Amino acid sequence: MSPRTRVVLAGAIGNIVEWYDFGLYGLLAPVLASLFFPSHDRIAALLGVYGGFAVGFAIRPIGAVVLGRVGDRKGRQFVLVLSVALMGVATVAVGVLPSYHSIGMWAPILLITIRLFQGFSVGGEFVGSVTYLVETAPAKRRGIAGSVANIGATVGMLVAAAAAALAETYASSFPQVWRIPFLFGGALAFAGYWLRRHLPPEHTEVASGSAFASTETRPVRTDAIAVAAARVSQFGKLTQRWPALRAFREMPRTMFIATLFTCGYGVSNYVIMVFLPTFGREFANITEATALRINTAGQFVALLVVPLAGWISDFWFRRRTMLSGAFFLQALVAWELFSLVLRKSTAGLWLAQLLLACLLAIVMGTAPAMLSEQFPRGYRVSGHAVVLNVGIGIAGGTAPMIAVALIRATRSSMAPAVYLSAACIVSAIAVLLLKERSRAELNRL
Repeated sequence: MSPRTRVVLAGAIGNIVEWYDFGLYGLLAPVLASLFFPSHDRIAALLGVYGGFAVGFAIRPIGAVVLGRVGDRKGRQFVLVLSVALMGVATVAVGVLPSYHSIGMWAPILLITIRLFQGFSVGGEFVGSVTYLVETAPAKRRGIAGSVANIGATVGMLVAAAAAALAETYASSFPQVWRIPFLFGGALAFAGYWLRRHLPPEHTEVASGSAFASTETRPVRTDAIAVAAARVSQFGKLTQRWPALRAFREMPRTMFIATLFTCGYGVSNYVIMVFLPTFGREFANITEATALRINTAGQFVALLVVPLAGWISDFWFRRRTMLSGAFFLQALVAWELFSLVLRKSTAGLWLAQLLLACLLAIVMGTAPAMLSEQFPRGYRVSGHAVVLNVGIGIAGGTAPMIAVALIRATRSSMAPAVYLSAACIVSAIAVLLLKERSRAELNRL
């Protein structure tokens, strides 16, 4: 196996594991709801299981700060090995967890605890692999290189959709079959660990001449100016230890706008790829097996579009143009496509899933390089990790739960379409405010 092939496979495998597990949890939400959150109110049970989905994402920004620091200071390779090992342990733990009927309230408590641990472990996973791939890619291949991470993510979601569909097919004859896909995730994580432990490490050092590296001792003074200066000095030392704080200090505007961008990105991702099959099952009377097969087809289409979008962003259109266009189109068609699912049932879900998957795949193919290009090397992992995990983690991770809650609050099954449109408009505007650096030299950023 060539060194470049190993780099590509190692970069993709962790994302396969990460999105396989999160996709599996979301797609098997109705099954997990009955096993861990039993309730006579179906909507309440779904809110419970999607709440567990959300907490795994809510902890991701903390994991992003901690693991981002590890990636910026100890090297990209070290954090890639660590994160995939932790993910494998958590995925297997879900697969062996007893149900509510066996251990009562401990079942949902332990499930949520595992989700918290898992969310922390993946906080630096996606961004660590994106940064490694982009930084080691040739100058005019950053778009396609960054898209490899989302190719891995799409493969993970595709395999999750197929595994969920198979589990649903055999659920009536083998009630415990839902555990097998989670145990399989542990095998995927082991493969990722084996690939990544042999990658050449990269280390990022803090420049000795940096204002953040100064350890000079200054005379102690008691006036207000001296106290303020001491606090600034302490903060400077803190930002040296925690690159995420340095990103906030040096690039507050970029951090804020990039977070708005990833918030809409996260909502789009999880409404389209996780909630839409549930929407078809619960509100259009589509069978669970059919909805999952349609979702699998959507994941396959996305898998084809993601690398194509990354390649086009390297040679044809600028990344900012592609991203804003894809988000505006999602906002325009969301209402009609959700309405079509309700009117045309299975045929409507086929059209909605495939078209929205194509538009989302354009974002997935171009966003990794776009976000990596916003930050200098010294805190590229940390800055990217924080904005991605706040957006994808908090806004995206809570999207299925919020979609269900909006339906209950408004008594309208079309509420998720409005939610998706609003989120996409926010992302489209935000990406237009970011710097366009798709043709700039990365080592000069």
